[in-house]
Amino acid sequence: MAQHIAVIQGHPDPAGGHLCNALEDAYRTGAESAGREVETIDVAQLEFPLIRNKKDFEDGERPDVITAAQATIHRSEHLLIVYPLWLGTMPALLKAFLEQVFRYDFAFQPVGNGRFESRLKGRSARVVVTMGMPALAYRWYFRAHSLKSLERNILKFAGIKPVRENLFGLVENVSDARRQAWLQQMQRLGAAGR
Repeated sequence: MAQHIAVIQGHPDPAGGHLCNALEDAYRTGAESAGREVETIDVAQLEFPLIRNKKDFEDGERPDVITAAQATIHRSEHLLIVYPLWLGTMPALLKAFLEQVFRYDFAFQPVGNGRFESRLKGRSARVVVTMGMPALAYRWYFRAHSLKSLERNILKFAGIKPVRENLFGLVENVSDARRQAWLQQMQRLGAAGR
């Protein structure tokens, strides 16, 4: 079980107060009550440029906030990534953050012949996505394409596995009882370090 957890809060609203924030808080409460160390990277609070070309991705300068985020992830044994589904995928700010963080020599390294060495092996992850549509519709009708892309093309490519997920749908009309059940579920997952 993971003792050090890095939380990536991907909701782009710096004001907070969203379900994503409450789910993160519940997870943190459970994890810390079980003696686990939790560090949060709140993407909405960070200032960093977009990567606009291959040269920047491969060897461009990394802002201090990105270097600090990489250090947090490197210390972790488990990642929790929380974000709302916007236009069928993660918010643009979170994608820009992941592009900055998961770069050469940190997440993976080319080794020739089109092959890459994964640099983040030994870590697991949980991805938590909130959405206005029913979670079942996202999973089955839309085939959870953006979630699968995050899992396969970013996390697993960097060596992070297993990757588990929680989808919370119809969040704008959820009852208080259902919301509390979700928060309790996240608290249990945090306590288990999963």
